Amino acid sequence: MTDYRNLIKEAIRARENAYAPYSGFYVGAALLAAYEQDGKPLIFTGCNIENAAFTPTNCAERTAFFKGISEGVRAFRAIAIAGGRQGALSDYTMPCGVCRQVMMEFCNPETFEVIAAVSEDDYRVFKLKELLPEGFGPDNL
Repeated sequence: MTDYRNLIKEAIRARENAYAPYSGFYVGAALLAAYEQDGKPLIFTGCNIENAAFTPTNCAERTAFFKGISEGVRAFRAIAIAGGRQGALSDYTMPCGVCRQVMMEFCNPETFEVIAAVSEDDYRVFKLKELLPEGFGPDNL
């Protein structure tokens, strides 16, 4: 079973590093690998990183995925996402379409969990297949 509270706490902490001078919307993500390291959950965090040219902007979810992938991890169980304007966490922050497609590349849509959180006690859990019902990945090309 996934420890949602700890994953959410890590996403909220990652949010503190967000660089969002254009939108003012700060997002943090915590990605849980499918296995442990040294008996502890292996978690990769990420934040959104904006750019004046907009296209090079990277979402928190993809930052977390790319960190994990660059470390050789290819299997993941869940991701927690927390975001809001300026310093305040607000409504549930959902992954964009590009992030959902990256998740499809490395995750089983039937089992991978996306946790949209406002706090450690206020969150919603979705299976990836709910967020990208007709998505495609390497298993169905």
